[in-house]
Amino acid sequence: MNDEDETVLFATIARDLASETSEQGVLDAVVDMAVDLVPGCDDAGIMLLTKRQKVATPAATSQRVRDSDDAQAEFGEGPCYDASHAQEARNQAFHCPSTRTDTRWPRYLPRARELGVGGMLGFQLFNHQHTFGALNLYSDREHALGVVSESRGWVLASHAAVALTAARTSRQLHAALENARTIGQAVGMVRARYDMSEEQATSVLLRMSQENNVKMSDLAESVVTRGDLSG
Repeated sequence: MNDEDETVLFATIARDLASETSEQGVLDAVVDMAVDLVPGCDDAGIMLLTKRQKVATPAATSQRVRDSDDAQAEFGEGPCYDASHAQEARNQAFHCPSTRTDTRWPRYLPRARELGVGGMLGFQLFNHQHTFGALNLYSDREHALGVVSESRGWVLASHAAVALTAARTSRQLHAALENARTIGQAVGMVRARYDMSEEQATSVLLRMSQENNVKMSDLAESVVTRGDLSG
């Protein structure tokens, strides 16, 4: 593939991921793209790791990927595990060319071989607050994931990180708009039912929210559902 073809490919990746409107949609699309577009990649998955060292696999192309993540969590080591949370991971691909000859993860690699994994590549996707994420690529064969595989893996991980941020921002904005709409409805109902001004109704809701240690949006939803301020 020449440079022009690569440019078109990268643009297509960016466009397709940008079209996903949810975080889960982005994750599912990324793992499917990895198998289709990365030379030597037979399986792919997303690993999430919390600061309490709990691991989840929200997207995977096979059960083997989930089993691999579980094994890395059990042993506390592995290229994907390291990629998810290592401080230097943002600028580093964690590459295991051969699960047979690599010596860096002595407890995990025998399990990887049992799962039929010949080689692996891990890329950190994000580090948000208490959760880390990594894109992980698996090959059935040793030394099948090479320089081009790493390059395309980086492109996928980079575009995925951007698309995830956009999807998360969209979700948060949508939630904020929904909350504002519900609060507005609650204020209107309180005004009408108790013959209050908008300022008075808002003050009443704010006071109830503070006194009961309830989010304003949750209180507003309750008021809209019940139709009054009764508890």
